[in-house]
Amino acid sequence: MFGFFESEQTRKVKSHLVNLAALAKADGHIDEREMNFIVAVGRKSGMRAGEVRALVGNASAHDMLLPDNDSERFDQIFDLVDMMLADGVVDDTEMRFCIDMAQRLGFAPNIVAGLVRSISQGVRDGLPRERVKSEAMALLK
Repeated sequence: MFGFFESEQTRKVKSHLVNLAALAKADGHIDEREMNFIVAVGRKSGMRAGEVRALVGNASAHDMLLPDNDSERFDQIFDLVDMMLADGVVDDTEMRFCIDMAQRLGFAPNIVAGLVRSISQGVRDGLPRERVKSEAMALLK
């Protein structure tokens, strides 16, 4: 459980990292590239690698904290999809998890599969995150 005195932003970052860990564990284990990806996301948010690894190690018990807006929701689903692709193998379980998480994050059920595919293709094509985001945000309108 997240600390009582943590800021809302800190709780959101930790929730996002735990969501990434859950995806990484969807295929039964966390590949080192997946762990490195999760650590990099945590470091961008000001966390130390050891803190991220400890959080991931205790990721079974957590309350998901939903983002406040479509932009934050997109950033989370983007990171989930990016990590799904990190080990070079897209497992059906991981894909279903991303689609489920997109719905849990508040995206409409009728667009989540297309959204996840769009992000996947953009990542595979090496497109800049902001370009993928702007194209995906157009789907949301």
